[in-house]
Amino acid sequence: MNEKIITVTAPVLPPLEELIPLLEDIWKRKWLTNNGHYHQALEKELSTYLNVPYISLVANGTLALILALKALRLTGEVITTPYSFVATAHSLVWNNLTPVFVDVDPVTLNLDPSKIEAAVTPRTSAVLAVHVYGTTCDTVGINSVAESHGLKVIYDAAHSFAVEEDGESILNHGDMSILSFHATKPYSTIEGGAVVSRSPEMKDDIDRLKNFGISNEVNVIVPGMNAKLNELQAAYGLVCLKHFDRAKSVRKHIAEYYRKHLGAVVGISYLKEVVGVKSNYSYFPIFVDKARYGHSRDELYGRLKEQRIFGRRYFYPLISDFPPYRDLPSADRTKLPIAATAADQVICLPLHGELDEDDAKRIVELVQWKGEK
Repeated sequence: MNEKIITVTAPVLPPLEELIPLLEDIWKRKWLTNNGHYHQALEKELSTYLNVPYISLVANGTLALILALKALRLTGEVITTPYSFVATAHSLVWNNLTPVFVDVDPVTLNLDPSKIEAAVTPRTSAVLAVHVYGTTCDTVGINSVAESHGLKVIYDAAHSFAVEEDGESILNHGDMSILSFHATKPYSTIEGGAVVSRSPEMKDDIDRLKNFGISNEVNVIVPGMNAKLNELQAAYGLVCLKHFDRAKSVRKHIAEYYRKHLGAVVGISYLKEVVGVKSNYSYFPIFVDKARYGHSRDELYGRLKEQRIFGRRYFYPLISDFPPYRDLPSADRTKLPIAATAADQVICLPLHGELDEDDAKRIVELVQWKGEK
């Protein structure tokens, strides 16, 4: 077998010749972490590029979630989605909050505002919604429910770097949004993340919490943690930012190829593009309806792996199916039918800046499988 390996995502690797001068400068400055020159420069560049007012860099997206929830001083229950990466729920538990899972919208696979409304109790303090795959939530509907019940709203926008809706950054909704800059995200600082907040006071709060709660060199005013992004990763992020648009254009081309050539495959569906949304093309999930396609999701998943094409079953199992959560009353699968069906049918096809049309053609031909039924 001589076919090349194709993975669902690939590390974002900026040109080394652009990175080395920045690393040399860091060595000369002898300032490796704790709000150094490149950390400050990256916050400024990202604030401008993403069109957000206040952004705080942190060491990873999970810590961004934990810090955002902590800064809002939440208690009790938080309504959230079962259809996400497990860090979404873990961040609640780390804040001594109880996740309450509700079902998702069948078109977007994001939280359904009507299900949120039905799940609100006197113990509910917030909604933690996810723009899954970078597909935007119904922010108007979620905001309406939150306002009527006095709830905070946090958006897990780990998939939504540079996503816009009607010309505005999706990150500017809710009380806070968080980002992940993991190595396989469309934009990367190797490991890293950020909290987008709405006021200078809230940014100051996040910045204290990520640095042990220190307010000045002789005082600690809150029990914070160490969640700082170091200078090497900030420099890496500055270089990656210069190449994000080019890589996005490659992902867009591959996504369009998939749409064009998979649309007629019986039993295979994918998420619709939303009018007015400027996507970042971070993922391309397909959903396998065995009764119509003739093969199960896992049969197709295995066939792809046999041909050295490694998709991912994002997000399977549901968070609510994992041992830490499955005993919660809200984790009952019968109450989460849309999320459960999506989890059982999903495969994310490879989609990243290192793919070409030949790769996409090879993948499409395998999905168009006409083997034994």
